Amino acid sequence: MTALPLKAASALVLSALILTGVQGVSASDHEHDHDHVHNDHDHDHDHDHDSDIYSGYFDDEQVEDRALSDWEGDWQSVYPYLQDGTLDEVFTQKAESGDKTADEYKAYYNIGYQTGVDRIVIDGNSVTFYENGEERSGKYQYDGYEILTYQAGNRGVRFIYELEQTSDDLPQYIQFSDHSIYPTDAHHYHLYWGDDREALLEEVTNWPTYYPSELSGDEIVDEMLAH
Repeated sequence: MTALPLKAASALVLSALILTGVQGVSASDHEHDHDHVHNDHDHDHDHDHDSDIYSGYFDDEQVEDRALSDWEGDWQSVYPYLQDGTLDEVFTQKAESGDKTADEYKAYYNIGYQTGVDRIVIDGNSVTFYENGEERSGKYQYDGYEILTYQAGNRGVRFIYELEQTSDDLPQYIQFSDHSIYPTDAHHYHLYWGDDREALLEEVTNWPTYYPSELSGDEIVDEMLAH
């Protein structure tokens, strides 16, 4: 069980997804789908900057270890912008080329983005979570990566960090997914957190998403529309 209470359990999130009527999410909606398998991976340091990587199609040997510094900075959750309607333009655009209405996309992303952790600051190996006016910090060390294959056929990589000293107030593991598969500075990311490393890899419906805190809501919309 996660030490951050507003991180919904997978079963509860999936139930909410079914209740909204938003099912059968495709790879074009998001990198995540509802089933995945783990792949064995070997390290190789030759980069192939294939444009398909962002879409989730890459070779195992392209994946490299990454340092926590790739995500260093001050980050804000996009969930409040979904709640206040700022992101509605994004869902409208998705509906123009997708297979769901703007309201259905918004319901899907409402589950995906949902979190009470509205800000995260990463400095060196220290990660600080801001939730309900309180902040909690811990030091995390690299614990490898996992390549996941989703039901739609696309794939993703989770880069995993483990809390150095166990705490009741912090998640034992955090897992980053930002569409990149080798060292680079992140422009945004999806973050998963909890105390069970393997169980956390099964979470594919709730992926709190963070952009730099310096960006306004409109600037985040521009970033999303660009993708």
